[in-house]
Formats: sequence, structure tokens, C-alpha cells
Amino acid sequence: MDYNINEIQNIENDLSGIEYVMIKVGDEMFGINIAYIDNIVRYQKFTRVPKAQSYFKGVINLRGEIISVMSLRLKLGLPDDKITKNTRIIIVKPEEETQIGIIVDEIKEVIELFDKDVEKNVNSNPDGGDVKVSYVDGVGKYGNLLVSLINIRNLIIDKDMVSV
Repeated sequence: MDYNINEIQNIENDLSGIEYVMIKVGDEMFGINIAYIDNIVRYQKFTRVPKAQSYFKGVINLRGEIISVMSLRLKLGLPDDKITKNTRIIIVKPEEETQIGIIVDEIKEVIELFDKDVEKNVNSNPDGGDVKVSYVDGVGKYGNLLVSLINIRNLIIDKDMVSV
């Protein structure tokens, strides 16, 4: 039996899933591809940056590196962060030179999702429409939970994002 390269890649994806860190933001569960995560740290005080977007909280000094921090809640149009003992900052690195911290309510667990478990986002409209939709690649089914899979590049490499 002959297979083309796309069929082989689909078979490989079905056999080996993608790992996501499942996070809680508000009442919703989200997943961030573990390949983009550089570090997870406890919530810490940050230095505010004047005239930044409302979802941009400021910067932190993490082991000598200055890292911009944004609120995932505010970026998604939810109420401001409620800081608890479970609040974390996830340091993501979608490109070699870019690092940013994302404030989340809670880290739940690392999950593995296979192609058959994910409904791809067909509603994303890169030319307009609901901007928040472009931040989600799809929805994964994990047990009885639905997990919105975040597109990190679209989330942080936004045309109105300030880089420090």
C-alpha cells in the first residue's frame, strides 16, 4: 500500500499526540503547547510600563532577564486577574528572540491530545472578525473537559503588542 507524505504525517500524529499544559483562566480550560513553554514561575511583583496596552501588566526580572508580562484574562476580554496562591506566570518562547510571561489563574496538568481529540478552529478569520477567535487553534476533548488550544504566536505577536 502506498501513502503520500501527508497521510504518513497524519498517521504519525494519530500515534503520538501533542503535549499541552492545561491551565485554568476564569471558568475555562485552555491548553498551551508545551513546545512553547520555557518556564513556569510563581506570581511575582512586576514593574509597570507607562502607556502600555491594558492587558500588558509590566516587566519582571527573571534570573537577570527582563521579561514582559501580560494578563491572559485581559487579553481575552475577561475581568482583571484575581491573584491567589495558585496564580502563575508561564514564560513562553515562540521564537528564539521573543520571551513573554503570561499570567494564568492556575496550572492544572500536562495532557496529551491526539488529532482525533482535536476539533480544529475553522472560524478563525485573520483578515478581521473576532480577534479572540484567532487566539484559539481549536478545541481538544480531554475526558469530559473541553480545552481551548491557544495559538501562542497569534496571542503574543499581536500588531498592537509592545515589546520591551
